[in-house]
Amino acid sequence: MKRSRFTEEQIIAILRERESGVKTADVCRKHGISEATLYKYKAKYGGMASRKPAG
Repeated sequence: MKRSRFTEEQIIAILRERESGVKTADVCRKHGISEATLYKYKAKYGGMASRKPAG
């Protein structure tokens, strides 16, 4: 299985950037990923992106 270029923390940061209002195409271009990859990340890590650390 191929190893991801990004860590989970980096992926969550990318998803948060998208949720903050930046266009999908702009986020993908900035990070060098396809829109399909972004949507796969959202499906897998989307629930983690909305959580805030307890404390």
